[in-house]
Amino acid sequence: MYGNPSPFSPRVQRPGSAYGRVGVETDVLSASPHRLVALLFDGVMESMNLAIAAIQADNTAVKNNALCRSVRILDEGLKAALNLDSSQLARDLRDLYAYVCMRLTHANLHSDVAAIEECKRLLAPVRDAWATIGQTPSAADAAPARAA
Repeated sequence: MYGNPSPFSPRVQRPGSAYGRVGVETDVLSASPHRLVALLFDGVMESMNLAIAAIQADNTAVKNNALCRSVRILDEGLKAALNLDSSQLARDLRDLYAYVCMRLTHANLHSDVAAIEECKRLLAPVRDAWATIGQTPSAADAAPARAA
């Protein structure tokens, strides 16, 4: 309504989705770069779960939108944010995201819940590791304050 919709927002309107969308938009505007990546992981997992439910309900339109959203988040969000010159880890993540995108495309073409579950299993450790990194206090935060 006011401005362009996020490319990562689902096209399907659900009851109460406007309130959730406002919460996500507020979180994005005030988030650190680390939190933004965590939100991308949340979004891709949420979309994959929605796709599984849509397949089970035989709702092709919702399945297609959810899996397309998952692929876009992986490709335009997570993969695009990688600094491929920095480490082998970044290149490995790029390859993982490319594989997951390929499997999600297969899942979309064949309504393959097992392929989506495989993708969730592959991304879960990366998502969990990213969340753990966010909980680790930095060296400056961990150093005790000195008395004056």
